[in-house]
Amino acid sequence: MEERSEVERRAASVRLLLLDCDGVLTDGRITPVEGGEELKSFHTHDGHGLVMLHRAGLRSGIISGRTSRLVELRAADLGVSFVRQGARNKIEVFESLLAEAGVVAGQAAYVGDDVVDIPLMRRCVLGVAVADATPDTREAAHHVTRLPGGFGAVREVCELILKSQGLWAGLMERYLA
Repeated sequence: MEERSEVERRAASVRLLLLDCDGVLTDGRITPVEGGEELKSFHTHDGHGLVMLHRAGLRSGIISGRTSRLVELRAADLGVSFVRQGARNKIEVFESLLAEAGVVAGQAAYVGDDVVDIPLMRRCVLGVAVADATPDTREAAHHVTRLPGGFGAVREVCELILKSQGLWAGLMERYLA
């Protein structure tokens, strides 16, 4: 039997996947439009990865320093359990969210792309940086995705967690039958 990697062992403990939004669920670009709104693009692969994660009984959340109605709508569409926007102190928001979710940091993963995410990544059992994260953020991560933020990186993390927990094959049955 093949020995599991350290990252796989960490992923096997995850019950809650937390994500930064801009640069993780999106490519980091923000397009202002008239009226004060903004445009963001979300990848369908990331969305389906989160749906599969939820189908397996795990939960997810978003912690973002920015506030956007689009994020609320996308999160609701995907069944994201926790959405915290306008987070000026991400550590306080993180601690509060863990308590609300009834999990400890040893059961949480966090995916980030910039230095503001490093403190949360370090607190979790699994800290992940997207491929195009800043160098310091990649260095602080337990794992770096192959794909960049907004282009399937979140799906990659969902699959890592589900496969590490032996849940992937069961989820795939509905598609392969």
